[in-house]
Amino acid sequence: MKFFLVVTFLFFAGSLIGWGIEFIFRRFFSKNNPERRWINPGFLTGPYLPLYGFSLVILFLLSYIDVSFISNQHLQKIVLFALMALCITLFEFIAGMIFIVGMKIRLWDYSKNWGNIRGIICPQFTFYWWLLSAVYYFLIHPKILEWLFWFTSHIEFSFVVGFFYGVLCVDLIYSLQIMARVRRFANENKIIIQLAELQQHIRLKNEENKEKLHFWLSMKSEKIPMLEYLCESLKK
Repeated sequence: MKFFLVVTFLFFAGSLIGWGIEFIFRRFFSKNNPERRWINPGFLTGPYLPLYGFSLVILFLLSYIDVSFISNQHLQKIVLFALMALCITLFEFIAGMIFIVGMKIRLWDYSKNWGNIRGIICPQFTFYWWLLSAVYYFLIHPKILEWLFWFTSHIEFSFVVGFFYGVLCVDLIYSLQIMARVRRFANENKIIIQLAELQQHIRLKNEENKEKLHFWLSMKSEKIPMLEYLCESLKK
């Protein structure tokens, strides 16, 4: 039961924290956002990214790996963090391939980064995962049992987490319906849709039409149907 609660809490926390990281990164550092706007990252509507939730759970599980066979303690940590970063990179690659092959959608694109593999993973972001693994190990992991005790002692917070999972399920159903329409178009035209470029195209068109910009509903438009956006993006 304790393990289930830890995983539930970590997925919840990781999804929210990851959204915050991506939110800041896309505002100030992303090449796909030259206007430097605040952009809702990911394909879901709400402020959460499941990729980071799963990644935090992976870090939790890997933190218990015994690397005592390495005599140098500093080297132990370096190897452990490298293993964490590689496992998350592998998970990132699998998730990216599922969307590309199954949904015909590229959620992110590292094709311009050195050493990338199919534009899904690259050494630069694996290094970032290495840094995040170190942050997790030293700052988060030692506090997990303490946080879990607080979590189980405050029943009202349990409702917050439960509400999060309820909203996430509804959001998944809504977002996957949109992705299914994009997938159908991509299959018919034998292309892969770049999600970031499509969202940017919709945002710019909304501005042209003086239409209300939707921060949360980044794929929504009142005046132009999704199919027209897809056709226009195909011509670019």
